[in-house]
Amino acid sequence: MPQQTVFFDQRKGAKRVQVFKSYDANFARSCFDEMDESALAFLSRSLDLESNYEMNKAVDKLEWEDVEEEAREDGNMMSFFIVVEESEGRSRSLYVSPDWPSAEEFAKAILN
Repeated sequence: MPQQTVFFDQRKGAKRVQVFKSYDANFARSCFDEMDESALAFLSRSLDLESNYEMNKAVDKLEWEDVEEEAREDGNMMSFFIVVEESEGRSRSLYVSPDWPSAEEFAKAILN
């Protein structure tokens, strides 16, 4: 199994934001479960779920399976980009995405 790789690492004051690429679907799922409403909305927009769902299905029904489907690389291998914030000695996962551009954009927004 490939190791976790740091793709982004920046600080602003006491806050540090990192983006990791991970192949661990269980870890990514636990991060997904911790995402707040604004992060879920950001992810939903980045996955363009509005065009994938029927008009009567609410976009706020983002499910883990939507993320998994987009995370496939080769066959059954999946990769995820996980945004983690460290502040005041605490670390927490804020965002998980199957694509690098949205994870980078989210991470930069957290720093501003």
